[in-house]
Order: sequence, then structure tokens, then C-alpha cells
Amino acid sequence: MIYCPLSGVAIFESVHGTTPDITGMYLANPTTLLLSAVMMLHHMGLHDYGNKIEKACFDTVRHKKVLTKDLGGNSKCSEFTADICRRDLVLGI
Repeated sequence: MIYCPLSGVAIFESVHGTTPDITGMYLANPTTLLLSAVMMLHHMGLHDYGNKIEKACFDTVRHKKVLTKDLGGNSKCSEFTADICRRDLVLGI
């Protein structure tokens, strides 16, 4: 996050390298994008939403059942994201 206190403007960006070796294979890990969104939600004062998404991300990684290859699993990006959404939206945990 980049924040300018004089103007109150903030920029949120998921920072990572390019992954030409896995392009089109749906293996990218979306965690940096999601956590950038969490920082934005906190900046906007939407702490409950940010906390809920952050907890779901960390719980998915902690349970080690649905992980992308870079985290030691074999799941696709969509499967990893679906598990996060299931935790956040359906189970509310």
C-alpha cells in the first residue's frame, strides 16, 4: 500500500513477478491480490469485511487441503479461491 497523508489517497497493488511458465494453466496463487483488497477494505474503514476475508485466506493455507503448487499443493487458482469463498461466505468462519 502506498498512502499519501496530505491527500488521503492510497494505492493498493498485489506485487509479484510475472509467471510466463504457468500462463493459462490456472496455477497462480491469488493470495497477494486478496490481501491487497483486505488492506483496501481496512483503509476504507470496512474492518469486518477485511478481517473476514483475511481469516478465510489464512485458514485455507493453514488447513493445507486446497493449496496452489507454490504452497505445496496441486490445486488450481479457482479451487483455492473457492475454498476461501466457502469459508468466508458459506461457513462464516
